[in-house]
Amino acid sequence: MKSNKWLTSSITKAVATVVFAATASTSVWAADAQPIVIKFSHVVAKDTPKGLAADFFAKKAAELTKGRVKVEVYPNSTLYKDKEEMEALQVGSVQMLAPSLAKFGPLGVKEFEVFDLPYIFDDYNDLHKVTQGKVGQELLAKLEPRGIKGLAFWDNGFKSMSANTPIHVPDDLKGKKLRIQSSKVLEDQMRVLGAIPQTMAFSEVYQALQTGVVDGTENPISNFYTQKMNEVQKYLTLTNHGYLGYAVIVNKKFWDGLPSDIRTELTQAMKEATDYGNSIAKSKNDEDLQAVIKAGTTTVYTPTAAEKKEWKKTLLKVHKDMESRIGASTIKAVYQATGFDPAKM
Repeated sequence: MKSNKWLTSSITKAVATVVFAATASTSVWAADAQPIVIKFSHVVAKDTPKGLAADFFAKKAAELTKGRVKVEVYPNSTLYKDKEEMEALQVGSVQMLAPSLAKFGPLGVKEFEVFDLPYIFDDYNDLHKVTQGKVGQELLAKLEPRGIKGLAFWDNGFKSMSANTPIHVPDDLKGKKLRIQSSKVLEDQMRVLGAIPQTMAFSEVYQALQTGVVDGTENPISNFYTQKMNEVQKYLTLTNHGYLGYAVIVNKKFWDGLPSDIRTELTQAMKEATDYGNSIAKSKNDEDLQAVIKAGTTTVYTPTAAEKKEWKKTLLKVHKDMESRIGASTIKAVYQATGFDPAKM
């Protein structure tokens, strides 16, 4: 009996030793393992709201995963340009992007072009009712059949018009060649204004403005200033006519293949980066506007109340034009979320 107890005790100790050794070796292996690398490519400068948010996410991801994930951020089209990055994500050459919302129309998810409709959002409060609500989540879910997982919406800001001639009312843009992103909504917007839309990669805009290939463009102030467009545009009018934002997306196969605890930690890092980026978007644009004014190379104009009303009245036609493309139900869902009433424009 005594020998049996001794034998049982010895076996228990032996098993405990094996379990401890296995656990210890696993811990050593985990510590020695190479981190999971996420290549995060984007096309704007590091000191824009998107650039700052991307760097914040990289820092939080390393912190929350205790170094098990390394996010490599490639700003300013250093890895992929506008037209290349979406394909690179889908084939797995890059794992994460934050493309502008206009990029999803050409991908076949035309509902995202609702964000391009002029004057559909009065301010950030209206916008966040959509991006942080049910409508926004439903839009992100539409990306999954294309191998893309949508993680968050990031703000940049509201766009203003620029050119080398004064811009006070819509007629001032008649006949002007204006650069736009690839978006049928933005094409229609420019044609409604009497302008000639010119689709062009963001990285090519400065040179196109400098050489006169295009006469002007539309941008949030942070993009206008950080890309030094104030050096090659004499006039900037604060129309605030449209929103420019981004969807942070990841290759779905890559995301689903991550350990569940890593996904949880990255989800938290993304939430914190989103809160940070969106909190600084407006202040960054305001700060850059003051820098444009201080530089003195561009005359900044604020439309009068009557002029603003004319801009809105003119551009409302785009909403109706684009119903068949975006979907009347999607436009209506945004109207309902924000309380927008086109009859009052």
